[in-house]
Amino acid sequence: MTTPLPATAATPSAPDMLWFLPTAGDGAYLGSEIGHRPVDPKYLAEIARAADRLGYYGVLVPTGQSMEDPWITAASIIPQTERLRFLLALRPGVFTPALAARQAATLDRLSNGRVLINVVAGGAPQELAGDGFFLDHDARYDHAREFLHIWRGLLAGETVRYEGAHLKADGGRLLFPPVQRPHPPLYFGGSSPAAHQLAAELHDAYLTWGEPPDQVKAKIDDVRDRAAKLGRTLRYGLRVHLIVRETEAEAWAAADRLISHLSDDTIAAAQKRFREESDAVGQHRMADLHNGRRDKLEISPNLWAGIGLVRGGAGTALVGDPKTVAARIREYQALGIDTIVASGYPHLEETYRVAELLFPELGIPAGGRRDLPVAVPAPVAARTETRLNWEGFPPPLVAAS
Repeated sequence: MTTPLPATAATPSAPDMLWFLPTAGDGAYLGSEIGHRPVDPKYLAEIARAADRLGYYGVLVPTGQSMEDPWITAASIIPQTERLRFLLALRPGVFTPALAARQAATLDRLSNGRVLINVVAGGAPQELAGDGFFLDHDARYDHAREFLHIWRGLLAGETVRYEGAHLKADGGRLLFPPVQRPHPPLYFGGSSPAAHQLAAELHDAYLTWGEPPDQVKAKIDDVRDRAAKLGRTLRYGLRVHLIVRETEAEAWAAADRLISHLSDDTIAAAQKRFREESDAVGQHRMADLHNGRRDKLEISPNLWAGIGLVRGGAGTALVGDPKTVAARIREYQALGIDTIVASGYPHLEETYRVAELLFPELGIPAGGRRDLPVAVPAPVAARTETRLNWEGFPPPLVAAS
């Protein structure tokens, strides 16, 4: 437990702050059925409406076998919000590029340009096999590269003819263009060299889970260097949980309470699954932060790894009073981070708590950014007739989170 950092002369601009829709369930205690909230569409919509009203930039909608489908979930909630963006998980291995392009363009049009895409090339091989996708780790990134070449071309209005080792398209066209041109922004996360290279080549923003600042810096530097060699620049984001209270003592008590019903057997079983069932480098890095031990969970000042004892994916939280957590976020901003994809248990209550306590310290205005995208473009057919024929509670291993 640490003291706040001193104020600095230069304060970064406010980050884009996104929240999380818990499409696998929610609750006040990790790894326990005590106080568990099963998935409920009305509850998810309530969280989204709160985030919209409070000024969050968007919400992450994850994917995985244990979750509701992110695309259909978003489609049901978008009409109930006004400015909230939806960062939708997209697994290239379970879509065709053309279908994914049509769905992205349709949702972008229906939302008036509020769709963001989180490409998920990683995951647990057993889960991917259940979805009919059998490529190994590096081959999945090669497949995603081919997928995105086709997807990007379609959304840019091109006639796509492409043949790769995994995918092929011959004369693909998209009739209804997206609002955001040339395509909705592409976000991507991953810790392996293959992931960093793919991010540098084809994505607009790179996301990292909440690791200590020196580790985050190393990852950002690598992606930035790879992108610079290609003449590209990216934005950078941090996926992390937040436990913010009026005092440091209250925040750390809330962190302890979150894992207060975890047994040693539950932790051991979860860690075994993470080690044996996932080939994701990022997941192994999360596990290495604490090695399943309860006594060494503050791995960096105010960065707490207790969530990763049983929850797959993002397993760390920034813990503290508003000034301290804001100061830690500014440390990440100094590395190039301009986007925070956050969450907290339970998500509805924490949506309000984070906005009320932390937003003022970060300079996020009440109600958030007011900019809206441009008007919905006409379909291609209306302009050129010749073109007519052409998404830790049990289960704890969470993907795209």
